[in-house]
Amino acid sequence: MANRKIRIGILGAGAMAAEHAAAYADIPNAEVVGVFARDVERARSVARACGAQPCIDAAALIENDAVDAIDVCLPSTIHHSFVVAALSHAKHVFCETPLALRLAEARSMRDAARRAGRLLQVGLLMRSVAPYEHVKAAAETGEYGRLLSLETYRLGSYLRPGAADHKSHYSDPSTELMTFDYDFANWLLGPPVRLSASAAGFVQDRPGEISAVLSYGNGRHATIVASGLMPVSYPFSAGFRVLFERALFELQNVFGDGTPRSIFTICDDASGPRDVTLRRRNPYQAELQRFVDCIRGQADPALLDVERAIEALKLSIATQRSLEGARAIEIDAIT
Repeated sequence: MANRKIRIGILGAGAMAAEHAAAYADIPNAEVVGVFARDVERARSVARACGAQPCIDAAALIENDAVDAIDVCLPSTIHHSFVVAALSHAKHVFCETPLALRLAEARSMRDAARRAGRLLQVGLLMRSVAPYEHVKAAAETGEYGRLLSLETYRLGSYLRPGAADHKSHYSDPSTELMTFDYDFANWLLGPPVRLSASAAGFVQDRPGEISAVLSYGNGRHATIVASGLMPVSYPFSAGFRVLFERALFELQNVFGDGTPRSIFTICDDASGPRDVTLRRRNPYQAELQRFVDCIRGQADPALLDVERAIEALKLSIATQRSLEGARAIEIDAIT
């Protein structure tokens, strides 16, 4: 594979599949050969962005000997069957987040990848977003002293039927939204000792807004907030505050039509908030380029390995159990 393009099949033709198709079109050593959807017109629309063929038979795409890897952009509730099928046909797999809603399914996918000797990479997108990478690097160098705390938020209106981002198949915020920030917290701080969560605004017996506090047993903590209940006119927003001994980083992202509005600042004892300037790049392209490079043996697969997604899912499961029992959950007890 080192001397030819990696040939990709995309399963799905929604917004995320469209993002992936456009990203692959700008990756020189990758080629999308097919896009699957049950609706051929939707498949054709996404396939057009990357010069691929539309397909209405997922099995045919998975079993095609000309395909090296499968990119799964389907609803999380059906990831398992498609991921395992692709792995069983000796394909490398990239799977969008959330990987799964249950630990048993996530571990089954991991085990299938290990048995097949194939890569199973997961779209842990924050690890490819420049401000998140910048803070991770600052934590590793110790330039600003010890990292003390993390606060993240991810606020949308997807649980409101009239919202532009409403999707009936989306899960509750513990997995649909918090997965990304739980992974960021794990990347930055390591696994917590315990988690305590509270919720408000239940929708069809699902929590609409959740706050979780992660304790690390060493004087550090993280607070993760996610909501699907913002007013329908409220633009999806996400960001963080990361406190070091000698500095505070703050990110505010507001998503609307076109490029998100992003403000990333640092504040320390010497001066007030000032912009941190970083090179702009497409994080979807960055993570998919890494996937392609991993297949070619040119990058370390550990960053987006399925095990990282399982670690984040454990925190989502701990959140659900904390809400059910109105108590703190010891993370080691999640099996």
